[in-house]
Amino acid sequence: MIKNKFIKSTVILLIGGFVSKLMAMVIRIVLSRKIGTEGLGLYMMVLPTFGLFITLSNLGLPLAVSKLVSEGRKNNKKLVLSLVPLILIFNIFLMIVIILISPFISRVLLKNDLLLYPIMAIGLTLPFITISDILRGYFFGKERMWPYTISNNGEQLIRLLLVIFLIPYLLRFSVEKAVTGVVLINIISEGISIIILLLFTPKVSISKDDFIYNKYITKEALSIGIPSTSSRLIGTIGSFLEPIIITFVLLKVGYETNYITMEYGIINGYVLPLLLLPSFFSYAISNALLPVISNAYANGHKKRAKTKLNQAIFISLLIGIPISLIFIFIPQIPLSIIYKTNLGINYIKVIAPFFLMHYIQAPLTSTLQAMGKSKCAMWGTLIGTILRSVILFVISLFKVGMWGLIMAIISNIVFTTLHHLYYVYKYLKD
Repeated sequence: MIKNKFIKSTVILLIGGFVSKLMAMVIRIVLSRKIGTEGLGLYMMVLPTFGLFITLSNLGLPLAVSKLVSEGRKNNKKLVLSLVPLILIFNIFLMIVIILISPFISRVLLKNDLLLYPIMAIGLTLPFITISDILRGYFFGKERMWPYTISNNGEQLIRLLLVIFLIPYLLRFSVEKAVTGVVLINIISEGISIIILLLFTPKVSISKDDFIYNKYITKEALSIGIPSTSSRLIGTIGSFLEPIIITFVLLKVGYETNYITMEYGIINGYVLPLLLLPSFFSYAISNALLPVISNAYANGHKKRAKTKLNQAIFISLLIGIPISLIFIFIPQIPLSIIYKTNLGINYIKVIAPFFLMHYIQAPLTSTLQAMGKSKCAMWGTLIGTILRSVILFVISLFKVGMWGLIMAIISNIVFTTLHHLYYVYKYLKD
């Protein structure tokens, strides 16, 4: 029997993460076959905007809730419920913003009218995603990983069923409506996740007074969440700008819109998802790591915190190394098995060795956040994102197609990982 709570949490998240990632992979396979390379390319162009607004919508509160719950200094019911009105009002504001600026993003920045309705649809999903994330933050703080695992897999199952049965129906009308449907599916899947998580919450009486705004709780939660959001926001802004920069530069140097959409879809629809498959291990580990490091560091146990981090890095590398070797030497096999394609093989062979560093990045970031060093993580992410955008712009000017994007991704992975690695061990030094 495993007695160590961190190891228990990690094992649960690894098992749940494996099932969830497997389902996500099946969803992506089914989706790519249903909507084709063109539809996949359009969806990949929308995703950076989706990611940006998801990061904005939760204000870093899921992480703040996880940290405050793990420290055990607050009334958990009051902590979670008093934040709900604030987050819902903010999400409604973001909905209005998205509706107003979606024509500008689709027609002016991305230069594709087919992206208008998918971008507008993003706004409707935000409250569901945010509430689900906050509830997950509560369970992470309590180190109860089964509710997260069950809700996540339930969410993925619903998403898979909707992709199988709803998207083909929408395709009868147009690929634009099908991509819009892919975005809106998140309302139902996240709604199911919320219901599952609520079933696992402690049975306590709830009154309308519990939802009253609490200045002190909100201030403390935002003081933790905003720096964390700033760090993630920098990364998502970089991702948001990515298709805009690529579209602008490659059109200027003579490439066609169809080429840009198709190749961008190949990299973000086939190449990166394949390379990111092992990352669910490192994300599961980092999620289990956060409350452990937070508690150990807050009580001055740096040695224990460092030991747990070393365990997390070791497990990440143990899983990442053999998978990376497969991607480097025989990428055509997983590509063929998973996607029934050979598109993107050359991209994978070049970028795969550097993704080994990416697999240890999540535990390092989680450790910085747990130690209250979110600003340090933010600066590393900011510099890495600026470096990525500059390299993307400059290299793309040399008419090398999408290789500018590949070089930009590699530079960002190397810099950000080395930055986080240096500062984590600096702060954990006895």
